[in-house]
Amino acid sequence: MKTLLSFTALILFSLLSFSQTVEGNWKTYDDETGDLESEVKIYKKDGKIYGKIIKIYKVKNGETNPVCELCPGQRKNKHVIGMNIITGLSKDGGEWYGDESILDPNNGELYDCKIWLENNNKLAVRGYLGWFFRTQYWVRVK
Repeated sequence: MKTLLSFTALILFSLLSFSQTVEGNWKTYDDETGDLESEVKIYKKDGKIYGKIIKIYKVKNGETNPVCELCPGQRKNKHVIGMNIITGLSKDGGEWYGDESILDPNNGELYDCKIWLENNNKLAVRGYLGWFFRTQYWVRVK
């Protein structure tokens, strides 16, 4: 009986652990005002994590799909909706990280990035510039 309970607990723990993933749709918020800004789809491709903007809630100057005038390289003057803002994060334990792998389309800057789950519905997204960092918390779309 004890073996059966242990086996059942192991199976349940495995299922719960498996269900916790950073993949999915996440709502982003302005960390100063708390206003809902966008929705980002995080997905895995070739073992790495990527994230693209799929919806914008905070419309500026009536533009529902603005272009990123300040973005570097191939993203310059491209529409923000559909743009990958997280690129090529690698897994390290329970975290995903990458150098110059997150883009802030508001200022066109690239930052080193680390993301991890605080819980199944809350994602910590941290951008680094040298020793300085800023962490945002995104909420899973249900």
